[in-house]
Amino acid sequence: MPLTLILNQLRYKQWADQRTLAAIAQIDAQAFPAELAFARQQLNHMVRVEEVFRARLAGTAEPHCTTNSDIVPTLAELEQRLSAANGWLQPYAAALPAEQLGEIIRFRFLDGKAGSMTRAEILFHLVNHGSYHRGAIGRALDMAGGLRPADTYTVFIHAMEPARRVEG
Repeated sequence: MPLTLILNQLRYKQWADQRTLAAIAQIDAQAFPAELAFARQQLNHMVRVEEVFRARLAGTAEPHCTTNSDIVPTLAELEQRLSAANGWLQPYAAALPAEQLGEIIRFRFLDGKAGSMTRAEILFHLVNHGSYHRGAIGRALDMAGGLRPADTYTVFIHAMEPARRVEG
């Protein structure tokens, strides 16, 4: 996978995460407590997985032994941690020599099973994993009054490059 595509996917992830966070912040906590709790739980899982894979990419100790926690952080904390993850991923990928994209990283999944992925696969996994959980959050946003933002890659790429809307 070319580095330019990976970088664009990571920009997309950051953009989509920000749109989702803004929509979650609009949930009326009094009227839709279950939907807000579900959205926060999904964000918590996303953040924890990103923090674990970030440590694997950096070769540092993994910060979590589970993909969820008993106590779900506040939305503000989750937003800060997700923003920090996105803020780390893009410069990391941009500075990564092309020959290291295919480097295999061996690790243990948090369930104890062995795993290995290339650096490029890990970066793709984080983009894809976020998309999956933003989709689940989208259902909660629908239930909480139709707050779901349009966050597909096609919306992103045309927002970032309006010239693509010009008919040929």
